[in-house]
Amino acid sequence: MTLILNNREITKILSMDQCIDALKDAYLDFVSGVAVTRRRSDTLIPSGESIYGLKTMDGIAPSLGVGAVRINSDIVTWPKVGNSYRRVKVPAAPGSRYTGLILVFSTETGEPLAIMPDGVIQRMRVGATSALGTHYLARTNSRTAAIIGSGWQAGSQLLGLLTVRPEVEVVRVFSPNPDNVSRFCSDWGQQFNQNFCAVDSLVEAVQGADIVLCATSSIDSLFEVEHFEAGMHVGSIKPPEISRQVLQLADSVCVHVGHGKPLLTQADDLIVPDHSGGRGWGISDEFDFAACPTLPELVSGAVKGRVSAQERTCFVNDLGLGLQFAVVAGITMRLALSAGVGQDLPTEIFTQLEHP
Repeated sequence: MTLILNNREITKILSMDQCIDALKDAYLDFVSGVAVTRRRSDTLIPSGESIYGLKTMDGIAPSLGVGAVRINSDIVTWPKVGNSYRRVKVPAAPGSRYTGLILVFSTETGEPLAIMPDGVIQRMRVGATSALGTHYLARTNSRTAAIIGSGWQAGSQLLGLLTVRPEVEVVRVFSPNPDNVSRFCSDWGQQFNQNFCAVDSLVEAVQGADIVLCATSSIDSLFEVEHFEAGMHVGSIKPPEISRQVLQLADSVCVHVGHGKPLLTQADDLIVPDHSGGRGWGISDEFDFAACPTLPELVSGAVKGRVSAQERTCFVNDLGLGLQFAVVAGITMRLALSAGVGQDLPTEIFTQLEHP
């Protein structure tokens, strides 16, 4: 049978500490050459006033006996919000929904073991990735954190932060939408004992903070060199959020894996905002992410994390990995089977007698 899960079911069974532990193990396997992954691929064409994108990434986690493919079928726009341009997906599928799937396969038989949407797992693995960066690069006595952003990804950044740095006492939150910030602080303040502060500017959020986590859809830099104080750790969920000048000032810059940007295939004469004009992925042409130590190297001990209290450190989640989806979807599948969650469909629906 092939297990079918939905996001509601995944939310109930998957925790942040489970994601962090699973990714740590995966990075050790990756460094040793046991686990493998492929660089993300984006294929783009015009779609009315928007752009249609087909995004894929895959990886194999032998320790779990699974390989997985993550597929996104997206309608994308780039509106200007405040002072920066954003990459915004449009929920254009029937019922105002998004389309993103994870297909999990057995490495023993090749059969499809599970199919699930990518939304919750995407969010959790990004939060867990940033959390590991924070664990190795932020000061252990950090007490004040700032989160730039108040949306879906900001929530998982907070979960990851408080999992690895539960000693944080104050969390300042800023985004261009004051109502979202107020709601974010109210909602999360009911779940945690930290003091959540909605602030009116990025400067107010980051001034004197020990940890700054950027969690936005911006394709322009947000965190600038004048914000970067001694002893501070700053993290981003995508490269352009932190300016090149900040990266150059940092004593230590760690990246996820150094891929920099996705493989891109696009229609002739198509102008994609986050692949042109120096925005978005353009920072990968200005800063050599491939020369930076990677998160798997940090986790394995091949490179050192923070070495002094005064260091300025950065973690840039330069690009996601198919391996992450294989691992997190793999453990989610096991948790679901143990809890009796999800629906089973006959595997014969997805397999064939004809030679492919």
